[in-house]
Amino acid sequence: MTDTPAYVPPKVWTWNKQNGGQFASINRPIAGPTHDKELPIGKHPFQLYSLATPNGVKVTVMLEELLALGHKGAEYDAWLIRIGNGDQFGSGFVDINPNSKIPALMDRSGPEPIRVFESGSILLYLAEKFGAFLPKDIKSRTEAMSWLFWQMGSAPYLGGGFGHFYAYAPTKIEYAIDRFAMETKRQLDVLDRRLADNEYLAGKEFTIADMAVWPWYGALAKGLVYGAGEFLSVQDYKNVQRWTDQIAQRPAVKRGRMVNRVSGDPASQLHERHDAGDFETKTQDKVEAAT
Repeated sequence: MTDTPAYVPPKVWTWNKQNGGQFASINRPIAGPTHDKELPIGKHPFQLYSLATPNGVKVTVMLEELLALGHKGAEYDAWLIRIGNGDQFGSGFVDINPNSKIPALMDRSGPEPIRVFESGSILLYLAEKFGAFLPKDIKSRTEAMSWLFWQMGSAPYLGGGFGHFYAYAPTKIEYAIDRFAMETKRQLDVLDRRLADNEYLAGKEFTIADMAVWPWYGALAKGLVYGAGEFLSVQDYKNVQRWTDQIAQRPAVKRGRMVNRVSGDPASQLHERHDAGDFETKTQDKVEAAT
């Protein structure tokens, strides 16, 4: 049996083949649209174009939480962007987010539409616009912002690092899986230590920091992503488990998690959301029963 020769990078990298794996068909080294497609526009102040990935869930949770507080100006239409089909490369989507990633938001409440992209930016924009879920005192506000940016910097190691090599890469590479498993467990330990003495990440108050971190690390703690719960011994992070369960019980979080979801129990999937009543009448189980 001949050993596979070690890969030697060329002097200049060129894109001459797909790299394999689940997302090979949508990976490319250039930006910009691949096709012309305008985006639909609904009746509400906010137009969200998204999918219920962890990044997408952040924003639908935020919007549902704002509505639960009585902020009627946070009403929104949520349009489904199927990233596996390349919807994010349509010209209309690229006009909102030149990075072609969900979620993307248009605020049409003022005289001129404002585009907002990147999930952390959207959370901060909405928190500042409505004066909610971001503490007023400078110490707590700064703590919330620090954890928000911690998530922005850390989650790529969880998703693009560990998740990719453990669950999606066409071949299992021990070095890569070990490297990113170690980092993912370190991050879980960071969270567990913080939550040992704090109800939420910024302290006693539920904030956009929790909304940013929970869809990623809460799902990981419950073994809902990458099939890696046992591999990472997620049950050992008791404080993360407590925090995850506490947030999951919030009614607005339950609703936000359903929006733009296209997998799992049909009763938990609301492909598009255009009215609060859609949660009762347009979940996928009811749509399928009607057809």
